[in-house]
Amino acid sequence: MTKYKILYAEDDETLAFLTKDNLEQHYDVTHCTDGEMCLESFKKEGFDLCIFDIMMPKMDGFDLAEKVRQINSEVPIIFLSAKTLKEDRIKGLRLGADDYLVKPFSIEELLLKIEIFLKRSQKKTTTAEKVIYTVGKYQFDCKNYLVFTETEKISLTQREAELLKLFLDNKNVVMKREEILKSLWGNDDYFMGRSLDVFISRLRKILANEKGIAIENLHGIGFKFSVE
Repeated sequence: MTKYKILYAEDDETLAFLTKDNLEQHYDVTHCTDGEMCLESFKKEGFDLCIFDIMMPKMDGFDLAEKVRQINSEVPIIFLSAKTLKEDRIKGLRLGADDYLVKPFSIEELLLKIEIFLKRSQKKTTTAEKVIYTVGKYQFDCKNYLVFTETEKISLTQREAELLKLFLDNKNVVMKREEILKSLWGNDDYFMGRSLDVFISRLRKILANEKGIAIENLHGIGFKFSVE
């Protein structure tokens, strides 16, 4: 059976050895020790998921993720970092990362997140599942993470696409914050809540000019994707 391919960027030799050793029990792992090497590897090969450290020589993880997103808007990206400030987490998510783990992290948690992302990104769309939605002037291709018109295309990250699909499947219905978090992340802790706010902000910007469409924030409850 062909293994999923993971691109792993980490300059700490000890941590990289331990993490790679665990990942290779399940996946085909390419390890790079700096950002430039990692970007070149990404350009040459196809990967199913990326794991990036932030503080690396030659090119940091933030710049690396931004360049990877310019090439591929769909591949899941997970940051691993000792940077604990919420501003760093938010910056990573704004650049297109799908998740963010703070060092020291649990290998079990990393493996679980990888498994969840790979299942979602590789899931085959069934004939009963709706693939194309109409959102104002836009069409939303949830399978390919794309919002588009005849003259415009906007690529979404996997998380953004999953959130928009969840809203569209539940339009004009109040969704509790914890319900959304558990649906997308599997839990509802504080930092996942901050991540959700980032993705909602991004969707609001995309849909800002669409009359009759709004993502309402119901304080203390959750959100409602309103469509007139």
